[in-house]
Amino acid sequence: MQWRPELSRRHFLGVSAAATLGLMGAPLRAQTGPKRGGHFRLGVGGGATTDTLDPANWKPFMTSYGHALHGYLTEVGADGVLRGEVAESWEASPDAKIWTFKLRAGLEFHNGKSLSAEDVIASLNHHRGEGSKSAAKAILASVVDIRADGPDVVVVELATGNADFPYLLDDYHLPMMPAKDGLADTSGVGLGGYVLEMTDFGVKASATRFANYWKPNAAWFDSIEVLAIHDATARTNALLTGQIHAMDRADLKTIHMLERNQGIEITSIAGTQHYTMPMLVDQAPYSNKDLRLALKYGIDRQQFLDTILRGYGQIGNDHPISPAMRYAAKDLPQRAYDPDRAKFHFEKAGLSGTKLSLSTAEAAFPGAVDAAVLYQQNLAAAGIEIDVLREPNDGYWDNVWTKKPWCTAFWSGRATEDWMFSQVYASGTEWNDTRWGNERFDELLLKARAELDENLRGEMYAEMQGIVHEDGGVVVPVFANYVGAMSRKIGHGTIGTSWALDGYRSTERWWFAEEA
Repeated sequence: MQWRPELSRRHFLGVSAAATLGLMGAPLRAQTGPKRGGHFRLGVGGGATTDTLDPANWKPFMTSYGHALHGYLTEVGADGVLRGEVAESWEASPDAKIWTFKLRAGLEFHNGKSLSAEDVIASLNHHRGEGSKSAAKAILASVVDIRADGPDVVVVELATGNADFPYLLDDYHLPMMPAKDGLADTSGVGLGGYVLEMTDFGVKASATRFANYWKPNAAWFDSIEVLAIHDATARTNALLTGQIHAMDRADLKTIHMLERNQGIEITSIAGTQHYTMPMLVDQAPYSNKDLRLALKYGIDRQQFLDTILRGYGQIGNDHPISPAMRYAAKDLPQRAYDPDRAKFHFEKAGLSGTKLSLSTAEAAFPGAVDAAVLYQQNLAAAGIEIDVLREPNDGYWDNVWTKKPWCTAFWSGRATEDWMFSQVYASGTEWNDTRWGNERFDELLLKARAELDENLRGEMYAEMQGIVHEDGGVVVPVFANYVGAMSRKIGHGTIGTSWALDGYRSTERWWFAEEA
């Protein structure tokens, strides 16, 4: 089976069709098209002193900066079509177990080394093996062998067929790095449009344009700078005063300030991003299914959407598959706010009188603290008392997420159902942030991945969504649009839906626009 763009489009059509771009404020000014030059400054709501150049452990701050430095085997375009990036083309065996990737000729790393198959092998193997702590380990868990077939061909053999495998290689943890003594060089040397200049983790990082970048119509800026600005108000003020040119995760409580500014453009992109409240199910009392059900019935999702998101999203149903995705379980009953049922399950769990603690910070998602307080009020109507613990923004993802028994979090989502489930919900995966496991779920995950019959595959994914909805350790109240803002000095084309900030490729795809 040889890759063709029209086949790839079908895999991503659900999310692409749901994408919306809101352009608010002053009328759009005329643009003459992309041009080179300038120093671009991006403010992101993440970053910690524990950040690293090793992509195996990238978190929000490094995803934007890392995409500037690196290239990937595949790329989900702004139009939702999967394309080759480092890989020029690929073919699959009839059972989708063996994938053969032809590498693009003439690609050069920032250190002058020419790309070869050994670099791809080292880059993928960096995330494999028993000792790997990579967030992408689960993505490559089915890989049994990676080998070269000459200097520019890489063959990947899977234990079971996976029709979506090329999509997985766009995961932001899987950039191509130069091989050094058979291992991947994680020093930041890449194939991307920009060369590492400096990093001050938790504060900022900068890079300059790579003179020998292979893409002719990309990486328009002379230099870029990514700044970690956790506080949404501080990010907004930085944009309004010209200290940054663009920002992610706009504060919806104060977005009216940006809407009134004629020099600011607001973007609202519907995709797979969702806000969550994960529980560690290997710790009491969250190991009790009735408690988990009590907390799921105890949240007013419509109020959450209206109050926290100002309508910029859709209601969730306690599983991670967006309504826009291909195999969304549209027949799964929507869980509604029901204080009486929440109280019933809480008492059935034997927890009457028990006070719970929910850890939160604005670093989790914009409005997370207000969301936790709103949730506290919702649960009070069911007789469930919780303390809202406001944690420091700095280090939240290292010290709270997956460490505290119940917290607020968000996921940007993934392009396919298998990708999301494999990385976050399969038993024992590194990024399973509830430590939840379900034997039937794991069985269906393997079967669905290799199933070529679309109807059967859809039935299995629907059952899996039902299992997480009923048994899982996460509350998913809403799917949130990617809402950001930028100076009207910045030009851009269609903004992609696969991740935030134009698929985390804003530094490559955007430019300084000419004034009308």
